[in-house]
Amino acid sequence: MTVRIVVLAKQVPDPETPPSQFKIDESTNKVIPPNGVPPVVNGFDLNAVEAAMRIRDSGADVEITVLSAGSHFVMDAMKKPLAMGADRLVLVDDTGLDEIDSAATVKVLAAAIKKDGPYDLVLGGRQASDWDQAHVTLGLAEILELPLVSLVQKLELKNDSVLLQRVIPDGYQEITAPIPSVITITNEIGEPRYPNLRGIMQASRKKPEFFSLADLGLSLSDLTPKLVLKKLYVPESNKQVELIVGEDEADSGKKLALRLREEKLI
Repeated sequence: MTVRIVVLAKQVPDPETPPSQFKIDESTNKVIPPNGVPPVVNGFDLNAVEAAMRIRDSGADVEITVLSAGSHFVMDAMKKPLAMGADRLVLVDDTGLDEIDSAATVKVLAAAIKKDGPYDLVLGGRQASDWDQAHVTLGLAEILELPLVSLVQKLELKNDSVLLQRVIPDGYQEITAPIPSVITITNEIGEPRYPNLRGIMQASRKKPEFFSLADLGLSLSDLTPKLVLKKLYVPESNKQVELIVGEDEADSGKKLALRLREEKLI
């Protein structure tokens, strides 16, 4: 039996963008795309693609679909999961979708999954590197009425369930979840595989499948944000350093402790 896996993927600004090129238009509360720095697929979502690929590597018959919602997609970026080995790329592409909040994103992705599914597993990265909110997969599990396991570093199919290792501060938990389930993959799973030349060539020949909001029975009026962004800005850094020097290490430590006590830090 073929196991159908959908992996959520988000197009984000390249987190390696030099700080000098990161600028914000405070009048519109928007990030200004830096010249010459194309967007990328969220790195945590590539961890989820890697998790799906490892299920296939274990010998399971797997179909991997990558799903994203937004607009102004850059195909060189969005096709990377295909080059890694995913089978399909499904894009909900509609004007205005890059302005929606996480609640609206959940609504759009849930509608796409219901239309394109059913799926046995829904995988996503632990969070997106642009806003770092980690809201979408949690909300998606709620709307789809599916179990959710977060921060998974290893997974293995077994009959009608999936065996998971969930990361916790002092180790990991071993959990058995039913199929279907929603699972977020953490970067502890390891680095995503690097696409080889054959994968890149195959990805170049694959065409994405597109949905519009109308195809999903939605409109922008259905996606009223629940989160209102009041102000977006780059915080100013004004750090001052005070050097504590003594005659030797013991004297320096003593003077440091006295200075910290003066500032009521200890």
